[in-house]
Amino acid sequence: MSAGVDPCVLVYDVGGSHIAAAVCHRDGYRLDTVGRANLPEEQTSEAFLEVLRSLGMKAIEGATVEGAEFAMPGPFDYEKGISWMEHKMPYLYGVNVGEALAAKFGWKPEQVLFLNDAAAYLLGEVGAGAARGVKRVVCFTLGTGVGSGFAVDGHVMTEGEGVPPGGEIWNVPYEGGIVEDTISTRAIKAAYTRRKGEDREVASIAHYAIGGDPEAVAVFHEFGKTLGIAIKQLLKDFAPDVVVLGGGISRSAALFLDDVKTELADTRIEVRIAELGDNAPLAGAGVAWFSNPLRLSS
Repeated sequence: MSAGVDPCVLVYDVGGSHIAAAVCHRDGYRLDTVGRANLPEEQTSEAFLEVLRSLGMKAIEGATVEGAEFAMPGPFDYEKGISWMEHKMPYLYGVNVGEALAAKFGWKPEQVLFLNDAAAYLLGEVGAGAARGVKRVVCFTLGTGVGSGFAVDGHVMTEGEGVPPGGEIWNVPYEGGIVEDTISTRAIKAAYTRRKGEDREVASIAHYAIGGDPEAVAVFHEFGKTLGIAIKQLLKDFAPDVVVLGGGISRSAALFLDDVKTELADTRIEVRIAELGDNAPLAGAGVAWFSNPLRLSS
């Protein structure tokens, strides 16, 4: 890379229904030319790779990038770039996505790197979002499931005191079930159904709560209290300075955040709402790339 030129990398976020791509600059992990596309209707690895190529080419037009970093869901061999997903995107099972994409861009395989999507979300908020400069951070992405990430001094932790196996908290035993039973979409929907006898999506329940519906308001107060208690109990040993809340449910934070903070009033844990939204995994992929001592330099 020439002196005075801001290094940049092509970053991807692969979700359950979409793919996003952008150019991420090392300076502030700024994102340029964010593009999004649905997963291909033709469920083949080649169709998937073509979407990656097309999005990537549009993103890097006029830019010089060092390579690409992916935020990918698991199960996935992040070191070798091979997908082991059987239920999500089964057409990628056993495919070396890294080598295949490198070939399409004329790169070496080592120029395409991968990390877990929850870890990418966390790194995005640590590097360029709500947890900049914070020593000990936990990030929860609250939605259909519960994604989680643990970081100390900007490094993702997948083991150690207070860190669940792999940094994944969703299936940790809790309150007679697992964590995901109590602080996810289904918990909010179930609480509303118990009160109203109606099955509604979280966005609809939030709409009613904003409109003043007492039962919907009570559901979110209950959720906030439950979330606060869960944070206090589950993260006691890790002792984070900040917990960042992201994911779809966090968009309704105004309805439950005060209740979370009330439950945590006797702790030193600060709760913040994610700043980067859907772009967090993209920025996090850039953080991972530029903090990897083994990456290639152009």
